[in-house]
Amino acid sequence: MHGVLKLLNELLPTVTREQDIEVQLLSDREAFLIERPDIVEKFGIDLLPVLIQVLHSGVDMYICYGCLSIISKLVSLSKSDVLLTLLQTANFSSFLAGVFTRKDPHVILLALQIVDTVLLKLPHVFLKAFTKEGVLFTIYGLFSPDKCSQFMSSVFDGRRFAKDECKKSGPPDVQRCPCFTFDAGPETGSCKLQKDAVQNLAKDIWTNHFSVESPNPEKVLTDILQKLRSLSTALTAMLSKSLNDVASTQEEDEIYNLLHQIMLDLNGKDPISTFEFVESGIVKALVNYLTNGQHLGGKAKNGAVDQLYIIEKRFEVFGRLLLSFSDPALEEFPLLTLVRRLQSALSSSENFPVILSHTVRLRNSYATVPYGRCTSYPCLKIQFVKEEGDIGLRGYTERVLNVDPFVPLDAIEGYLWPKLNNRKAEDLKSSSHALKEKGSSSSHSLSDSPLSSPEGTASFELRTVDTGDLTDFHTEPVENEQHCPLEEDGSTNADHPGQFDKEDASPKLLFYLEGKQLDCTLSLYQSILKRQLELEADNIASAKLWNHVYKITYRRAVKSKKSYDEHHHNVAQSSLSRRVSVFNCASFFSGMLVPEVDVERSSAACDILSLLKSLEGINGFRFHLMYCERISAFAEGRTDNLDTLNLAVHGVSQNEFVNSKLTEKLEQQIRDPMAVSVGGMPSWCTQLMTRYPFLFGFEARCKYFRLAALGRSPVHTQSTSISNMGVSNGRQHNNGNFPRKKFLVHRDKILDSASKMMDLYARQKVVVEVEYNEEVGTGLGPTLEFYTMVCHEFQKSGLGMWRDDHISLDCMKSSEAEDSKFLVSRFGLFPRPWSPSSSMSSGIEFSEVNNKFILLGQIVSKALQDGRVLDLPFSKAFYKLILGKELTMYDIQLFDPGLGRALLEFCALVERKRYLESLCKAKSCELDMHFRNTRIEDLCLDFTLPGYPDYALNSASDLNMVNLYNLEEYVSFIVDATVKSGISRQVEAFKSGFDQVFPIRHLEIFTEDELECLLCGEQELWNSSALLDHIKFDHGYTVSSPPVVNLLEIMREFDDKQQRAFLQFVTGAPRLPTGGLASLSPKLTIVRKHCSKRVDDDLPSVMTCANYLKLPPYSSKEIMKEKLLFAITEGQGSFHLS
Repeated sequence: MHGVLKLLNELLPTVTREQDIEVQLLSDREAFLIERPDIVEKFGIDLLPVLIQVLHSGVDMYICYGCLSIISKLVSLSKSDVLLTLLQTANFSSFLAGVFTRKDPHVILLALQIVDTVLLKLPHVFLKAFTKEGVLFTIYGLFSPDKCSQFMSSVFDGRRFAKDECKKSGPPDVQRCPCFTFDAGPETGSCKLQKDAVQNLAKDIWTNHFSVESPNPEKVLTDILQKLRSLSTALTAMLSKSLNDVASTQEEDEIYNLLHQIMLDLNGKDPISTFEFVESGIVKALVNYLTNGQHLGGKAKNGAVDQLYIIEKRFEVFGRLLLSFSDPALEEFPLLTLVRRLQSALSSSENFPVILSHTVRLRNSYATVPYGRCTSYPCLKIQFVKEEGDIGLRGYTERVLNVDPFVPLDAIEGYLWPKLNNRKAEDLKSSSHALKEKGSSSSHSLSDSPLSSPEGTASFELRTVDTGDLTDFHTEPVENEQHCPLEEDGSTNADHPGQFDKEDASPKLLFYLEGKQLDCTLSLYQSILKRQLELEADNIASAKLWNHVYKITYRRAVKSKKSYDEHHHNVAQSSLSRRVSVFNCASFFSGMLVPEVDVERSSAACDILSLLKSLEGINGFRFHLMYCERISAFAEGRTDNLDTLNLAVHGVSQNEFVNSKLTEKLEQQIRDPMAVSVGGMPSWCTQLMTRYPFLFGFEARCKYFRLAALGRSPVHTQSTSISNMGVSNGRQHNNGNFPRKKFLVHRDKILDSASKMMDLYARQKVVVEVEYNEEVGTGLGPTLEFYTMVCHEFQKSGLGMWRDDHISLDCMKSSEAEDSKFLVSRFGLFPRPWSPSSSMSSGIEFSEVNNKFILLGQIVSKALQDGRVLDLPFSKAFYKLILGKELTMYDIQLFDPGLGRALLEFCALVERKRYLESLCKAKSCELDMHFRNTRIEDLCLDFTLPGYPDYALNSASDLNMVNLYNLEEYVSFIVDATVKSGISRQVEAFKSGFDQVFPIRHLEIFTEDELECLLCGEQELWNSSALLDHIKFDHGYTVSSPPVVNLLEIMREFDDKQQRAFLQFVTGAPRLPTGGLASLSPKLTIVRKHCSKRVDDDLPSVMTCANYLKLPPYSSKEIMKEKLLFAITEGQGSFHLS
């Protein structure tokens, strides 16, 4: 990219304002381009959109400076009419407004030069646009002494810079200056930017184009901006008004009307620019309103429960407005409009840096801390120093240690704590002495070596594995590690902290760098990088970062009380559960009250992110919100029809929440050679992915997931296509980092074989391949078939794992249902409720059920790690549980619509009873209420779980039958038994099994639909157009061969069941990986089968490892279809040489 920009810069000469007038002073090339505007126009039409797109993608400062330099030359060389042609197709004003957010003085000066030239040539065209987009607002701030620091970072005045970091001749510890981006002069030098160049040019632009003696900031604010500011002020003023059970209807109406007016203006005919939207304060006002001022983690004034209830009611009000299609005054879907405005605002205001390490040479090193192992990347040089006055800790060695840069600080704490804690150190010393007397091997010498090895303080240069300097570190274990790249990626060490102290998960040590406390969830590299960015904006990681010795101060951590957000969640849980009518998503609301991502470099982005998270929550919980509104309407008598609870709520596509700019930035970071784990990327990547995963596209999150959960070796970064880490080939492309192990399986004992396999390999990072007892063949096909058979075993009836198989008469007619061994569930598998006090039911012991869920968790996790497609029809509700989400009454409809609908209607009756009692002010009033014209008592409901008569909901003897007055308790008990306590042990067992392979928390960045796609591949197997595009024909067949034409016609005629059988026959799995046929690896290939006898008597055969179908050239389509259907239905269950 830099070379292309340098070439373009050489082709376009620099033209100043004076030269534009005096053409005779120009060189021949310059004069030629000015006299031939058609050439400049063609050049600009081809180049300008590309340059703008590059700048929108979030490139680093040097590429940004290069692109702006070329745009500046294009603008200067173009005549007024040509310039108008170039700029009229692009939103140039908005583009320049986004450039000013860079805050680098070099970039800002170029942007100001472009603005000056455009206003000189086209003042009547762009003056209004520059005002509306905030360009002139920024210019006014740049020459205002009291505001300049808000719009521009400090100039690196007098500091030495390297012209090109990639050149070895330059000093390794100096920075590049953008001034030398295209300079052919000396390698280093002082910055060419004059001290007040930016301020002077900004003042000249303001003076020349406004012609006023004193600047008036009101001139740069439009009428719509002023109006929006007044609305945001009014909304902020209402923050103190709480919405609770006794809040007046008038108060709620006032707030709703104000929100309605805001949305009217945002959807109005007058266009609103991104600048006007951000500067109006609407975003901050909405965030403060929705979270009651608590979104930055401030303490609740009126108690945690009250705060969550206020937030719940405000989300209901705002959600009702955003999800409304019925309001004729709102021309567009309000939620969609607001999301798109926020995305535009985020792209223009965020300034998360892309830190690339292309200047760092990867080399083998030895990291003493925390694991004592070889790495394929450089280590950081750290000196750990005890804080003065901390008498509870021992002092550590004063020597400089090589520390793995990409492991979290809590892993380093786990290594240091036994050596620094006085009691632990004595225990460690005694244990070490005892082991030594027993002739213990050198397995502990690596961790003890920093205290005893004299090599620890030798040269500060990073060691390489093959230098022979590791004698005292026992090189044999190190060499063993070298043969297992999976141990070198540094990505999962924090997830397996078994070698460290596990008795208390709370921090024991606090670390400080230059007086600032470090975040223990970040890696040391991220912490140091973050500190450098605070001091030196837009600095690129260079050799200086790795050569410097960092002094890290540590002290004992003081145990604090439970964090505010945890207390918020727990208290709210216990209190809000008493009312079945509430939104009952306390985990979502309490999540809105925790501190935001550290975005101090771009404060506007903080509020935008918070509001986007709120809107994404409203979109995801839209059914819950609208059910609450309908239940309230029924309770207050605004409707008497329970059928109104059956509603369809439209939302926006999840793709609308994806920010393309941030996605591209993340992709750049993942491609960086140093990104061997998420700890090797800037902290904003981890923080945004953890809290705002919806901002990134699905493919980018897949790549991040594999990096975070499994890691990768740096050698794969450049040589291997990055698509192998994403969704395109990820489901059947094995992780190339891990060694392969073969495992013998018995077909008649599939679950037993699976259990033994997991006992051996669940905790090991190896790719397991299956071969069957007394059968030939191994590899991809048999392995996929094994996972498919295991999935089918888990779907058999009589296991006690899943909700009862209520099969309709229509379902019973299907061939699948005729085999009573398998469950048939239209809405997917969901755990069967087990009473917490029950250990056996229907002859099935709960311990067996628990063990099967552990095995299921292991299988699912191992399949994800190895890239295997599963055939498990989990319900959406179970996927939510896997993702750590909390289920409520509203989720029961996802797997049992009848029960879920009845509970909602019961809930509506409970709310109506409560509302009528509040009007009567006493319970003595007669309540004539019926459930669909039937008294509750006449329903003959008892306190047992519907469908499970042996599951008693309550042991109290006075609650045998359900009536109107205990209906609320009845609903609450059913919800608890169905989605909470009745399934909690099974869910925890599944998670514990999953965690044995890799932590299940890594899946939380996906939605339920995305997780199903990751695990089970595509729902739609193929369509007609995909067959020709993604099937290969070879070895005797072409696309026009008659047998191929017949085969494609037959495949188009397959129903769903036949498609599954065909795929099972050819690939070993009945489902395609994510991406469909296009992602099948190897590609599905059809080859000619040579038959020794009559062709029409032979059957097709396959090579599942290569996805090969060997097809005889049958004489007719009918014979081919008959033979093919026979093969795919009967040719299952064994592997033979073909």
